[in-house]
Amino acid sequence: MRIDSTRIVRGLGGLVLCASVGCTTAHMEAIQAGWQHEQQGLAVRDVDSIPPAKFGNIPPPVTVAPNPPAQEPLNLSLNDAVRITLENAKVVRVFTGLGATNSGRTIYDTSIANTLIDQAQARFDPALTAAKSHTESELPGLVVSPLGPLIGGPRINSDHGAFGLSKLNTLGGRLGLNVVKDSTLFEPTGAGLNPAHRKNVELSYTQPLLQGGGFQFNMAPIVLARLDTERSYFQFKDATQELVRGTIEAYWNLVQARLEVWATEMQVDQANEAYMREEGRREAGIGDLRNVAQAKVTLSQFRAALIAARANVLTREGALRNIIGLPPSDGRAIIPVSAPANLRYKPEWNALLTFAERMRPDLIELKLVLEADDQRRIQAVNSALPQLDATALYRWNGLTGRLPGSGERVSTDTGQFTDWSVGITFSVPLGLREGRARIREQDLIILRDRANLDQGLHSASHDLAITVRALESAFEQYQAYHETRAAALTNLLVQIEEQKAGRGIYLSVLQALTDWGNAITSEARALIEYNILLATLERQTGTILETHGLVFIEERFRAAGPLCLPSHDREYSRDLQPTGEPSRYPASGGPGENAFDLTKPAVRDKMKEPGPGGDKKDEVLPEPKFAEERAK
Repeated sequence: MRIDSTRIVRGLGGLVLCASVGCTTAHMEAIQAGWQHEQQGLAVRDVDSIPPAKFGNIPPPVTVAPNPPAQEPLNLSLNDAVRITLENAKVVRVFTGLGATNSGRTIYDTSIANTLIDQAQARFDPALTAAKSHTESELPGLVVSPLGPLIGGPRINSDHGAFGLSKLNTLGGRLGLNVVKDSTLFEPTGAGLNPAHRKNVELSYTQPLLQGGGFQFNMAPIVLARLDTERSYFQFKDATQELVRGTIEAYWNLVQARLEVWATEMQVDQANEAYMREEGRREAGIGDLRNVAQAKVTLSQFRAALIAARANVLTREGALRNIIGLPPSDGRAIIPVSAPANLRYKPEWNALLTFAERMRPDLIELKLVLEADDQRRIQAVNSALPQLDATALYRWNGLTGRLPGSGERVSTDTGQFTDWSVGITFSVPLGLREGRARIREQDLIILRDRANLDQGLHSASHDLAITVRALESAFEQYQAYHETRAAALTNLLVQIEEQKAGRGIYLSVLQALTDWGNAITSEARALIEYNILLATLERQTGTILETHGLVFIEERFRAAGPLCLPSHDREYSRDLQPTGEPSRYPASGGPGENAFDLTKPAVRDKMKEPGPGGDKKDEVLPEPKFAEERAK
């Protein structure tokens, strides 16, 4: 017998083979349950029985292999990249350099935390209770009769009904209204009313005067729920800001990778020309075989470098696709068409500190933690108070029934029989050790969290200082590398002319070509780093969304009502996503790397290198409109 789908279950009595196709883990557990009292094994289902999750139709990724599939260009500005990122950000991702990972934050977290407010407010909702029961009983006893002693007893039928309404107020007092009705029927009929109906209406109120009383104590759970919702919101905003910063970094990395491809292509082109020239000179009998061999090695090395540069473009494009939420491939090649900023940014230090203190979500969260600590201290102080409750009760009693023998119906008048009571109860644990310890604990927690806030401000100031220094360094390096690039181009053209005239050696051309390519990539790397640092500075001040034209619709104090409507056709939590149209980096009309004046060396004027940024040393990057409004 074939048992491909056999399940083998080990119990206390041996092995059981379950060869039927329908045998599942639940069946195995049922078999085991008859033999053992504890779960001693791992019940793991076959992976084929787990519902599948579809990847979707994703084409294979593009590689540097020969004859890659044709791809349509996707001209993507940085503004569009940020917009697509936020549209695909149900789960907030974190940029890791070559990819993106889950940050642990989703658009649903704040809405989930928002439900805690309603849960905390529910304790003040009126509570309705109702009960109805019927009891029939026979109690045997000794009965004396003319026939002698007998065992017998009456049959009692009783009905009980109760209806109550209670309400807790914000001072901790509880108001209650209860209506109780009891009916009793004896068989055989005895002395007294039969049936008898008793009805009581009771109004009660209990007010804690010390522990459990007070507006601030009773509202503290609601305030804490609101603070938790705010914290969740700012945690989500913090993750979203990092998502936008990571998108910007991934975008500029792709621009730099594409520029390095162009520079390497130019090196391959120049090396190929040099090789063909040396080969022609050798065939004409005026060349040197050593130069031919060196030129061929150089050409091969640059071609290998070109393959690596093209692979890096695919890697950087994949990283950008990952962070913005696109599949690894979709038949389109992303062409970044936003130009990096190449003007000097002059930060105002005091304004940066003000922005960071007011706008950074992580610092705001530390402030909210302190507010929550204050509410918990209110609760701790209240729990350390003695228990002192005032009570009041007023009851209306009524009785209705039929007299034995005549069967006449009698009843009391409304309000004829009443009772009332007032009282006070007091209790206190001697020493109040636990309550005082809780207060002391909360005081220490407040001191700890204040220290954490001070440390957060301290770290933020150092982060800003590091970024400001790095910004200035990156821009100065960009300008220096720009001048280096111009000098390297002049040197390359001179060495080529000298080598053509037979006055130079090929190694000088090779060194000049390498220096020129390195100068281009170094200039690009410095400018790209400068633009990434600009985004980092916006991130560290907490203004990266606003400076890019994005605004959060904050709904942290509203209940998630739309989800209760059957016809609601969109997810409520999407209202927490930033809205607006990014406007900081529009499309430039061409690939972003064109900002570096991409022209073949052979057609340049070797004594002039216009390039970007060379004549703009006195211009500065304008402050965003948001920053100007904040400064006012």
